[in-house]
Amino acid sequence: MPTRGVVYVHSTPLAVCPHVEWAIARVLSAPVRLEWTAQRVEPGARRAECGWTGQPGTGGELAAALRQWPMIRFEVTEEPSPGVDGERYMHVPDRGLFRATTSANGDIQLSEDRLRALMASAVGYEALTHALDKALGNPWDIELEPYRQAGEGSPMTLLTRVG
Repeated sequence: MPTRGVVYVHSTPLAVCPHVEWAIARVLSAPVRLEWTAQRVEPGARRAECGWTGQPGTGGELAAALRQWPMIRFEVTEEPSPGVDGERYMHVPDRGLFRATTSANGDIQLSEDRLRALMASAVGYEALTHALDKALGNPWDIELEPYRQAGEGSPMTLLTRVG
């Protein structure tokens, strides 16, 4: 059963744009031509987004392909499909890649075991708050939010995975 998702390249140097397209094309086994626009938050950088359809796990493959260029900021989402949770990936330079399981409405899900481990390892309320913030991806969200707002109203390309 196919699923779908979105790739948001929030910022990348102009010279890396073709490499991003080639990486996405390799994962989707289809040619990719994104519509790149200026990223207002980062002069000289470009941004693009594309919707995709493919088999479950395609979101993870896309994130792995894009993280080859540590200087780009991106997000990849994959919607849940029958028997498979959704996923969300965020990448920020100097912070690295964040991955989370998501619910049908896009909320990040933390498992019971993960919550227990966070509670057991945190010493005090502030430490627990910090650990939960990180587990929910808040530091990545905070860094990406200005880039998201700058991309509102930008064009989106739709892609389908072949095979």
